[in-house]
Formats: sequence, C-alpha cells, structure tokens
Amino acid sequence: MTRLFMLLLAGSFFIQEIYAQGKQTVWLVTGTHTAPREQYGLAQLSKALRTAGYPVRTVNSGRMPTTDNILLVGITDDAFNKKSQQFFQLPAMKRPGKEGFNINIKDHKGLIGGRDASGVLYGCLELAERVRSTGVLPARLSYMDQPEMVLRGTCIGIQKTTYLPGRTVYEYPYTPDQFPWFYDKTLWIQYLDMLAANRMNSLYLWNGHPFASLVRLKDYPYAVEVDSATFRKNEDMYRFLTEEADKRGIWVIQMFYNIIVSKPFAEKNGLLTQDRKRPILPIIADYTRKSIAAFVAKYPNVGLLVTLGEAMEDEHDVEWFTKTIIPGVKDGLKELGTTTLPPIVLRGHDTNPQEVMKAALPLYPNLYTENKYNGEALTTYTPRGPWAAMHRELSKVTIDIDNVHILANLEPFRYGATRFIQKSVQAMHTAHGANGLHLYPQASYWDWPYTADNATPRLLQVDRDWIWYQAWARYAWNCHRDRNAEDIYWGKLLDKKFGTGTGGDILAAYEQSGEIAPKLLRRFGITNGNRQTLTLGMFMSQLINPYKWRVWPDLYDSDGPEGEMLINYAAKEWQHQPHTGETPVRVIAEVTQHGARAVAAVDHAAASVRDNKEEFTRIKNDMHCYQALAQFFNAKVQAALWVLRYQYSHQLSDLEKALPLLEESVQHYQKLATLTANTYLYANSMQTQQRKVPIGGDNGHNKTWVELLPHYQKELQNFKHHLDSLQHAPAGNTTASTAKPVLRPATVTLVSPVTASYQPVAGEAVFTGKDLHIQAIDPALNKLQGIPFTWQQQQETGTTLQFRSTQPVKVVVGFFDSKDKHYLQEPNLETDAGADDHGQAAIRISHAVLLPSLPAVNVHTYYFEAGAHTLVLGKGNCLVLGFMDGTQDITTYDGGLGADNVKSLDWLFE
Repeated sequence: MTRLFMLLLAGSFFIQEIYAQGKQTVWLVTGTHTAPREQYGLAQLSKALRTAGYPVRTVNSGRMPTTDNILLVGITDDAFNKKSQQFFQLPAMKRPGKEGFNINIKDHKGLIGGRDASGVLYGCLELAERVRSTGVLPARLSYMDQPEMVLRGTCIGIQKTTYLPGRTVYEYPYTPDQFPWFYDKTLWIQYLDMLAANRMNSLYLWNGHPFASLVRLKDYPYAVEVDSATFRKNEDMYRFLTEEADKRGIWVIQMFYNIIVSKPFAEKNGLLTQDRKRPILPIIADYTRKSIAAFVAKYPNVGLLVTLGEAMEDEHDVEWFTKTIIPGVKDGLKELGTTTLPPIVLRGHDTNPQEVMKAALPLYPNLYTENKYNGEALTTYTPRGPWAAMHRELSKVTIDIDNVHILANLEPFRYGATRFIQKSVQAMHTAHGANGLHLYPQASYWDWPYTADNATPRLLQVDRDWIWYQAWARYAWNCHRDRNAEDIYWGKLLDKKFGTGTGGDILAAYEQSGEIAPKLLRRFGITNGNRQTLTLGMFMSQLINPYKWRVWPDLYDSDGPEGEMLINYAAKEWQHQPHTGETPVRVIAEVTQHGARAVAAVDHAAASVRDNKEEFTRIKNDMHCYQALAQFFNAKVQAALWVLRYQYSHQLSDLEKALPLLEESVQHYQKLATLTANTYLYANSMQTQQRKVPIGGDNGHNKTWVELLPHYQKELQNFKHHLDSLQHAPAGNTTASTAKPVLRPATVTLVSPVTASYQPVAGEAVFTGKDLHIQAIDPALNKLQGIPFTWQQQQETGTTLQFRSTQPVKVVVGFFDSKDKHYLQEPNLETDAGADDHGQAAIRISHAVLLPSLPAVNVHTYYFEAGAHTLVLGKGNCLVLGFMDGTQDITTYDGGLGADNVKSLDWLFE
C-alpha cells in the first residue's frame, strides 16, 4: 500500500478532457482481492466504456497507473479506497446502506465504492448505464444510491401447463425431456444478466418436490426420480446456476410444497405422493428431514422457500416446520461444519404464518415470511382489510415479502402500466409493511420460458415482457421516484425500442389498458385465484348468481377499494338505497373509456414506428383485445342488471331490455375471438382441472376465445328461448318450470364397519346419537341411501369411507354452508390444488338440505372408477348422503332451501 501511494504522489495526473476527440484510456483500479460480484460489475462497466469508444485497462492496486482517467473500484471500508479518496481530494459522502454504493468523480479521477460486494456491483452497473446513455464518462459526479427493499426477486416454475402421466399437481422431476430449457446455459446467462441489470438479488425456483432430482439419500437411495445420467446433469446445472447467480449478486431460493414425496418413495412404501388428509407419518418425516439436510449440505448457498399449505392440513404446520424442516436444515449445517444460519422463507399460503413464526423464531431466528400481494392476480394499489392486516402483523416480527403471484387476470396480454406498478410497490410498504418483492412472470408462468403468442420461433418471456420486469425492479429499488420524470423516462425507453418519437403514446396505451383487468376482476370476479381466467370472459350465471361459483372473500374484503358486487348494487337500486364506494356501473364506464384511450394512443403511435415493427403490431393488437374485452363486460354487465331487476319486478320488459345488450356482448366477444385466433395459442397457461371460471379447463380444453365463443352464443340462444317461452306463457306466469334430476343410486360394498343407513327424505335422522332430522331436502336426493356418522367423531377424527364398487360411482357429500371450523369445509381450490382430484370442487346442488338451526347444505360429489377406494374427508361435520351412478352428470342448480327469498335466474341461460 505504501508503494502505491508513493506512485500516486510522484505521478503526473494531467488528464485530457474526456470529451476531446480520441478518448483516453480509462484505468479501473481494484483492490488486491476482488469478489466475483465485483468482477462481474467491472466487466459490465468495461463493456460499456469500450462500446462508447474508450480503451480500458483493469489493474489491481499494486500496479497503479500514473496517467489517464482513473476509477478506483472496491468496498468503501477498504483502507485502499479510503486513502485513495483522501488523496484524490474527493468530497466526503455518506456511507450507504446494505447493497448501496457511492460514485464520486472529480476532475476525471474517482471512486466507485460499495458498502459490500453487491454495492460495488450496482455502482459499476449505474455508471455503465450512464455511459451507455450519454456516450461519455462523466468528468464530475457525486451520486449515492441504495435499495429500499431488502429482497427483490423473480421466480421460475419448474412446472408445466398440464399434469405428467401418472402424477398429480406440482409433481415434475427435473429432466431434459420435460424441461429442456433448464439445461440451456446460454438462456440462463441471458436471464441472470437481465436480473442483474435490473438490480434484482433473488431468484425463486418453484417445484413440488425438487430433492429427488438433486440429492441421493443413503437411507432412501430408491427415492431418486431421475436416471444417473440426468442426476449428474442436474448436479452440474444446479452448481452452474448458483455460481453464475452469485456472481450477479443473486440468491437462488428453492421452493417446495409440503407434504409431497417422490413417486418411487411413495410406491416403495405403499403411499400416495401427496395426501392432504394424511397425518404426519414417521417415515415421511424422516425422509423429508434427510432430503433437506442433504440439499443444504450439497448446496449451502441456496435458500429455501417453504410452502406448508395445500398438501397438508394446517393443524400439522407448526409441528412439521419445527420438528422436520428446521431440524433438517440444522442437520445439513452440522454436516458442513458451520453454524451460520441460511435464511428460510416461510410462505404464508394456506397456513397460519403468525402461529408458525411464534413457534419457529426461538428455534431459528433467520426467518422471512412471504405472502401474496393481490392473491393470484393484480387488482389494486389500495389493498386493505384482513389480508393487509396479516401482512402488517408479520412485518413487525420479520422481513415480510410481497409475492406478485400468477397474474391469472392479466394472461395472456402484455402489461406495462408502470404507474400502476409504482403505486403497488408503494402500497406494499405503506399498507402491508413489506420490505421484499417476489415477482412472478407477467403471463404464462406454467409455460416458461415461452409466451402464449403464436409466433415462430416462440417468443421468450424475458424478451416480450421486459417492461414488466424492469418496472417492478425499478420501484422495488426506489418507489418514490417523481412520477412526471418517470413518464419521461419510460417514454424515452419506448422511443428507443421502437424507433419512434411517440413513445409517450405507447406508454399511455400501456397505462390505460393496465387499469382494465384489475378493475374488472375486483368488481365482478369470482376469485383472485388462478381457477378464474378473466380474459376469457364470464357467463351470466357468474354475474347474477356469483356465490354458486364459490366467491373468494379476500377478493372483495382485501384486494380492492371498498365497493359493491353486482348483486348488491342491483338490490340497492331496487330498494332505492344509497351506494357505497366503487360501483359496478362506474367500473364498466371506466374500463370502456380506458379501452378507447388505449386504442387511440397506440393507433396514433403506429405511423411513426421504425424498429421492432412485429412486436409493436402485437402490442397494438393487445390494446384492441383489451378494448373488446372491456366492451364485452360493459354490455354484459348492463344486461345482467336488467336480469337482476327482473328478480324483483317480475316484469318481462326488464328481460326484454337485457336481450339486445346480451347480443351486443356476444358481438364484442366475436371480435375478441377474431383478434386472438391467429395471434395467441391460449389465454391461460394453467390448463388443468383446477381452472373452473368461466368454464372447466380439463385436459387442456377451453383455453382460447375461439373455443369459448360457441358457449356464449349458446348462452344467448338459451336466453332467447326462455324469454320467448315466458312471452307466450299464460298471464301471470313469470317463471319457467325446469325438470330437476333424480340421482340414480349405485350399489357399493362398504369395507369399513357401517351399522346403519338412512333414506334422505324429510324426517330422517342423519347423525348417530344426535336428534337431528331432515327438515327439508331436494327431491333429487331421495332415492339414495345415506350413511350416518357420530357428530362428535366427525369433529375429532374426521370421516373416512372404505368401499368397493364394480362400476364408476360418485360419493354424494353434503357440506354445511358455514366457515365455522366445527363443520367440514367445502373443497377449496384457492388453498388446496388437489381439491378437484375427484371432481369435488364444484357445488352440484346448492341449498339442497335443511336441518333445524343449522346452516343450509350444499351437495358435492366425488368420482371414483370401479375398484376399492378410501375417501378421507377430514375433520368436521358433514352429511354422507349416499352413492350415485358415476356416469350420471348433474347440471348445477339451486335447491332453494335456506336461501333468501330471491330465486336464482340461472335457468334463463341454461
């Protein structure tokens, strides 16, 4: 170090103005030892300087140059940088926080100083960006910056659009035939460079059970799910990925669900790979603990994101987390010989994260929590209610991460509403108390790395959705940027990308279209989960009778401003009551206006576009798609309001006013189908039975607008038919009689001891040892043979049925319409991805049974092929109403028992 400063003192540091023709060599001087992150930052800065015409030399402090431009690069605490700063007579600057940096240049001599290695990296990237923007190295600069959010990351799902044969949800081994992109190192470098350029510092890899593809256990060698050659490839790729990510300041975090085990392990031990109702078994706990230990020992720099929900009942969560997962991590650390605790991220999905954290923090203090921002959608920048309260509570005990998850309402169209995104990040801080971002792809999560665009070759998400990634990352770093300046910033980027002077128009189109899907879902949606694909539209039944479709409360309680559902608005209109907050009528007017403005802006920009014309054409088409979607909802909601008014008025004139509006909605949907027919492969990337709204997505069906159009046309024809029938009905008859089905009983052999049965008719007792008799019941159920269980036994140990059948059967189960934990809760795809494995998620007959002083009962059915089966229903009271013919379908309807006096009008459209 003494020799270095003798050279500095003796040297001549006259440097020509860098703006002079023939740019002078830039010397990048580092400390003796530089971390990989610093080396990566230096490489990016060198590349930018060379592109701008500067010769670049990089030397360490033992070879300090005596002339030309000098930039000293390193961690600010280093004595090298402190003394150099003093020698260059640079002004003192405040020390930045974690990952922060200073850039201090005076008279062509300066310092890039980071608080840590990541800070040095980001300082180099900042200066590189300035050089690229202006073409010159600044002669003077005093700048400090640091991130606001501690964790800023994206995720990639090692999952597919459909199930693999013989497997169920989330079960995808890492193999080249299923995930060829995983083994593409060039693609990984492109993606990691994008994350680094946007100053992201974490990457989440999502998979149900990754361990059986990455580690081999001494006690369970048979559990590995891939062949030896693939196993070696996985080891090589995982090491490559984690090392390359670390160079860029990125922490790789492996996510896994609980409890899922490998298929070979399950088959060897006579188990299911996943069973939500299964208790914690010692062999599964031992296998999981050893899998985690082996993973931590093998990949010590990889974090873990733990999902306790979906494949395990929440009553086991604390025990599993504290007695299996945390001990597994500690076992791996012991094998490594280290006591440094790597962070573990607890995902709050389908668990009680407050309860889990209370038990876990004393055992393992380095814990984070993560929870969804607006569910599995993007709906608002004004989150509120119980979901926001939960975030705030967790943020008081640890760093809470907001997860922008799935984006089911945005698929598949482009989204670049930077203003909406900035306000959302601000809300993460102010409404949630969060200090981290976990960002999903904007669309096509299940189809990574490709987009839904119909293009050859297929488009990559990292290319198409660049503005999505850049906007969230920019505001995760600093969400308090001046909005007027931001509009200029994004406009210039779009100018540059499309070779136009109308980037502001393209931005305006993004901003306007970006309001449409959020507003539509939060005011008319059934759920904020991925069982609904908003851009495929909604049926009238879902608008006028939404609770039949299982409305998810958080959508209306937490994920939007206070307002009214359509059915509430109609009731208030009829009763001449004042309205509250954001109304459906206001929203359809606003989204129609947003669509018109987006189209006007993008059409205005079109004539001046010179570069990337094909991509601009796709953006333009997306804007027209958004307009057609808004117009479809506008017309259909207005039609629905007339139908809802008819519920009260019984005036056929109200239905007659609905008809032209419903016809108009189909015309707009026809346009949407035309716009997308040759431009998109699908709307939703999750193409499984979990998708229910607007229509089931089993086996990859009903995923395009062309497929959905006949369904909407049929809905219109049904309405016309029923309206005509009513118009020609006898005076005073304002309803139509619809034939209800009679469920055909099926014969089964019960294996578990059953000592009694009952016929589901009025007056029959339905529980053993409890004086509860059917008060009223839908006649469709009368021919079945119900099975009574003990009330207390159902609450304490649950309900289990073992049976054999020689034909396909459906078990008919009645669920009490209540959130009270004493009752068995209805199958729920929001929190249990396996909740429709037997077709049980949908209500078949709502309000079907009435018992004195108890909630009304909704009927669901569980389908089974011929054979021997065990159905475990879990804890809580329910009715087992019998077995029916498995080949008989039930068109969902409302039995009307225990419901309000307003009769559902679904039949008008069926």
